[in-house]
Amino acid sequence: MTTLYQEHLVVLQQRYQDAMAHFDLNAIVLATGGKCYYFQDDHTVPFHAYSGAQQWLPFTLGADTFVVLQAGQKPTLVWPIREDFWHAANPVPSGDWQKDWHIVPAKKDDQWFNSLPTNTAWLGPEPMPFAIPCDGLKAYVDFSKAVKTPFEIEAMRRASLRGATGHVAAEAAFLAGKSELEIHLAFLQASQQSAIQEPYPGIVGLNEHAAVLHYEHKATDHIPNARTLLIDAGANEHGYASDITRTFTRYEDDFRALVGDLDKIEKTLCQNAVTGVAFRDLHQQTLIGIAELLHEHKICALSVEEQLAKRIPQVFFPHGLGHLLGLQVHDVGGHQIDQVGTLRKPDEDAPFLRLTRTLEENMVITIEPGLYFIPMLIEKMQANIPQHGCDMTRIQHFMPYGGIRIEDNVVVKNTQPENLTRDAFEKRH
Repeated sequence: MTTLYQEHLVVLQQRYQDAMAHFDLNAIVLATGGKCYYFQDDHTVPFHAYSGAQQWLPFTLGADTFVVLQAGQKPTLVWPIREDFWHAANPVPSGDWQKDWHIVPAKKDDQWFNSLPTNTAWLGPEPMPFAIPCDGLKAYVDFSKAVKTPFEIEAMRRASLRGATGHVAAEAAFLAGKSELEIHLAFLQASQQSAIQEPYPGIVGLNEHAAVLHYEHKATDHIPNARTLLIDAGANEHGYASDITRTFTRYEDDFRALVGDLDKIEKTLCQNAVTGVAFRDLHQQTLIGIAELLHEHKICALSVEEQLAKRIPQVFFPHGLGHLLGLQVHDVGGHQIDQVGTLRKPDEDAPFLRLTRTLEENMVITIEPGLYFIPMLIEKMQANIPQHGCDMTRIQHFMPYGGIRIEDNVVVKNTQPENLTRDAFEKRH
């Protein structure tokens, strides 16, 4: 990783030198941010560093840390020194990375910024008075974050391996009859992380709970012979995330057949994630695939064309196909189509789509089609869509299973995308 990291730094330095030249800046300070306390409490919210700062270092950054960038100079890491007997010490991590940095230890009240030049801009929370406002800087640097360096992709490969290991353990716990909480604990143990270290709170839903897109509970009760497990959970490698969803079933029945056919659609979509493809077109392909699935499994008697016209697929697949992935699970710049910050919002057929850009080589994206039996949406369909063509008896049959989501993390390539998730599962089975 040492060589990849050095090459990564060169890319970042060029990006930020371009930004400084574009905005006539002498320096840019990136701040991780400070800890935030719960109201009337001395306990803090779990801390996540600002991604713009985290991108520069090969280890997880804590609060009150700063990266100072000046053209033609090594980057400077301002490292917080705390006189604190309540918490563990925070020494600067050792390693070869240090030779590419100036490291400045600083206490909370040190005026380390007094030596900064004029025309210094700031990115991160809590802007400081020594920095000048720079409209457009954030959009300028966010746009390029979508294209990952080899160092970043390798970090996500490692996060994918740990995430896949956790999913294998979760499936075993499900088949052993464990509760949602126990399944989540099995995932955490196998992926070697605590719940706070997860890149996002893991979703673990049995049976009908699989129909809740962001199901946040971890029930402790045991469900004898639970039909379905939907687990959406990932791992973290010094800030870079994996975001993996699998739907596991207990029985060899028509719901498992539905899962298998959605899996085929998902694999095809992943193969189609190549340079030059508009992500909105991939989402439209998904709607067509869902319509075909509904027809083939006798859930809806209407043709694909009729279903699309009446927006039937959106009843069963209400969310977007995926998003950018990186230092944030829903990585920045998904609707941004240029460095200026021009946005392309989703259209009415896909209002929750988080990515509207045309794919470029080495973007990392998620592909996550789903098919759910959500009572609220089905009731609205019955009330608002005349002659919907759906077999309500068939739908009632599937409702106890909840739903399906299958999600892979894919590196966009010019011809053959790299599926980080499938590769990781192959290594873990």
